Amino acid sequence: MPGLHFRDARAPEGVRLYAIGDVHGRLDLLAAMHDAIAAEIARERVADWRVVHLGDYVDRGPDSKGVLDFLIDKRMRDARFLCLSGNHEQGLLDFLDAPSATGLFVRFGGVETARSYGVELTAGSIGAGHRALAAAIPAGHREFLGSLPTSASFGDFFFCHAGIRPGTPLARQDPHDLVWIRDEFLLHAGLYEKVVVHGHTPGTAADIRPNRVNLDSFACGSGRLSALAVEGGAKRILEATVEAVFQRAATTP
Repeated sequence: MPGLHFRDARAPEGVRLYAIGDVHGRLDLLAAMHDAIAAEIARERVADWRVVHLGDYVDRGPDSKGVLDFLIDKRMRDARFLCLSGNHEQGLLDFLDAPSATGLFVRFGGVETARSYGVELTAGSIGAGHRALAAAIPAGHREFLGSLPTSASFGDFFFCHAGIRPGTPLARQDPHDLVWIRDEFLLHAGLYEKVVVHGHTPGTAADIRPNRVNLDSFACGSGRLSALAVEGGAKRILEATVEAVFQRAATTP
């Protein structure tokens, strides 16, 4: 069956959609993005909206604990704030369940996450670091991480952390693929049932393709957090930096 091109994709009638890419401990950028979105919603009197966070809230950046506190508070205050799981959330849970010096958490930014909880994690003291981190992480954080869904869908858009497996209907996607897949998805040029909005693969800016939008702009290193805003058929890219939040029209090359 024919697929859907980005230029033709629309948000649900009467709903403005926002999707925010990989945060990786950059609470400053996440807060700036939320301030800009809240100001838009208030100024333009948006009747209904959803803010979808695409996962990878922890690791690498300086304040993973602060990011989780922020998102938990947002989700408790308003169910229209949605948070999906990324592979780094799963990596943190895996470490808490079974600590390993060779797992994702220790090798790819978990030292910074542990430090945000006041724990020093070193290769020579994984056991002690694990015990200290398990004691330092609030139960609410573990409950939040364990509750995260792997996808969401609104209008003509399908949201997940990493991507989907080409050839498999959206309704039958493997949760593991939704948070881990890379090359098979990124190299596929065909259109899907819906436009896939994802993160997981860092770039220098938001990457818009006919069949997908990658919002991972490597916030922890570039200092830019990217988001997609959609209302009706109008689409914009928002970029939060330490200086300001910028926006531009979202179009395919």
